[in-house]
Amino acid sequence: MEAKQLRTQRNPLIASGIILGLGTGGLFDGILLHQILQWHHMLSSVRPTVTVAEMKVNMVWDGFFDAATWILTLLGIFLLWRAGEQKDVFWSGKTFFGALLLGVGLFDFFEGLIDHQILGIHHVKPGTNELIWDISFLVLGAILAIAGWILIKSEEKVIGNG
Repeated sequence: MEAKQLRTQRNPLIASGIILGLGTGGLFDGILLHQILQWHHMLSSVRPTVTVAEMKVNMVWDGFFDAATWILTLLGIFLLWRAGEQKDVFWSGKTFFGALLLGVGLFDFFEGLIDHQILGIHHVKPGTNELIWDISFLVLGAILAIAGWILIKSEEKVIGNG
């Protein structure tokens, strides 16, 4: 009879959760803010959507953005599938959910920092209180990332790796 192997490896689960979080965070942003609410589009600060031609340019770039986040989501699913095939992976909803939150938070924070602040290609909600919306987006991303990190780290104590 074979000895039961300890499931102590968490990195594959964490990596898949982070990548899935990045992808789904981006899809959520694209679907909610770009398409449903139409608060902004990918290039709306540099190519304002005042003409049909400018709207088409923004829609194409929104499509590239959505395609990239969709690819990240597929990659996350692939990594999760691979993690499931490994016998030493410690399966934990807490670790996986923490990694998802970390990924979504990292997406929000870095997308907000790069696109809203550094490049200025669009803002969360242009116009009145634009900076407050942008800063709130950064803060939300940081809170989600920190919450995810705390969940992941709290699980280390449970499995004895902390």
